[in-house]
Amino acid sequence: MKIIAFGGSNSQHSINKKLATYAAGLFENADVEVLDLNDYAMPLFSVDLEKEVGQHELAKAFLAKLASADILVVSLAENNNNYSSAFKNLFDWSSRITKEVFQQKPMLLLATSPGSRGGASVLEIARNALPRYGAEIKGTFSLPAFGSNFDLQENKISNVELDKELKDIIKLNF
Repeated sequence: MKIIAFGGSNSQHSINKKLATYAAGLFENADVEVLDLNDYAMPLFSVDLEKEVGQHELAKAFLAKLASADILVVSLAENNNNYSSAFKNLFDWSSRITKEVFQQKPMLLLATSPGSRGGASVLEIARNALPRYGAEIKGTFSLPAFGSNFDLQENKISNVELDKELKDIIKLNF
């Protein structure tokens, strides 16, 4: 089983990438590949630019990575109650190639933030929107107060109850 995981942020120290990496590692007998959105940095999408350059090669490469997966583990960063611009831009370029960006792959959808809501706003937006783009969302999880609930030394959720909640979501849905 192959898992493609990524954090929906272009931060080099992305807490969402850390959460996605941890969650993907909880799947048994899985080959995990963690993507970095910085490897898919493209100019800001516009229909005018699309007319000039056509389908961007990095969007094609991203879609090919998703196609290689059996399961997607995606943890979205929340910027002003919405997707980060890095994720939204990659999503926009990719959706112009195919509306089925997530290719009917089973998805574990996550979010975290430093605050007490744990990216709840972006998680709700994504839970409602991404199925229209081929995401088969099997489970969702929000990790509040990342700095208090995630051990950066051990790269794992330190809050026992929240860790169990994530593990149970994976066990019951995948």
